[in-house]
Amino acid sequence: MTIRTAIIGLGIMGRRMAEHMALHPAFSVDMIWDPDQSSCALAQAIVPNATVAADAEAAIAAVDLVYLACPPVPRKSYSLAAAKAGKAVFLEKPLGVDIDESRALVAAITASGVPAAVNFTQAAGAALTEVQAAAETGTLGDLMGSDIVVTYANWPRDWQKAADWLRYRAEGGMTREVISHFLFFSERILGPLELVWAHADYPDQPDLCETHVAARLLSAAGAPVTIMGSVGGAQPDRQELTIKGSKASRRVSDFYRNAASTGGPFEQIHEDYTDPRAVSLKAQLDDLELMMEGKPHRLATLEEALRVQILVENILDG
Repeated sequence: MTIRTAIIGLGIMGRRMAEHMALHPAFSVDMIWDPDQSSCALAQAIVPNATVAADAEAAIAAVDLVYLACPPVPRKSYSLAAAKAGKAVFLEKPLGVDIDESRALVAAITASGVPAAVNFTQAAGAALTEVQAAAETGTLGDLMGSDIVVTYANWPRDWQKAADWLRYRAEGGMTREVISHFLFFSERILGPLELVWAHADYPDQPDLCETHVAARLLSAAGAPVTIMGSVGGAQPDRQELTIKGSKASRRVSDFYRNAASTGGPFEQIHEDYTDPRAVSLKAQLDDLELMMEGKPHRLATLEEALRVQILVENILDG
């Protein structure tokens, strides 16, 4: 029996998940829904056997698992409806943009008892698994902290422009969309982090998202995490996390390229994947299957996602 799934929110992330769920033997995409009919049509071309639901409630009622790829604000009501109906929930990140609302959301879903996780895409990936093992076995030595560097010529990036909300301060921005992934990764290695200071710059148009961000955080053991993010200038995208150890360090670039250094140049641990996105999504879905079976899994918990959201929103507030 496959896990009957509804996908709510059929932008680029929803359609990607539909494509890869259709390839995974454990899942079937039974229901899809988006308020935009053109997005529904694009998704149905990918999963022609899926039914376009009349509304989100109809999609939720017909399945075992609800994957929410809609923007953060409507995500709360859909996830609560799914949990109330006894359906498992897989949410895109960020968990939300209002901290108090997200605390209430986590409490409600937890109280419902339904399986739930958040799609931080590195959670089940080879890079995080290898770095975590290296940290736990002492290969890295004493953990000295991490550096997060994210730079873009433009935000949103070309492939994201259809999701217009990503350029607005209310729900979008690179800190929520990208830096959050590396904060999650850092907390998996270093433990919970506390924000020490932060600064964010915004355009003159007050509703647009941040263009620059800098922050310093500390782990409970005093290991510092530094963040530098910027938008602008003719340059390739740079998305980079360095976990620093006294014996060795790891640098993860573009979410999956895992390189090691013992003091010399960083050398990549593995060959490039032909399709890194397919490898990443397959790993996430394998662990999502474990979650649905009630087995241990590596996906981000609601509590982890809430901690990351609190850090992100406080960074954006400066």
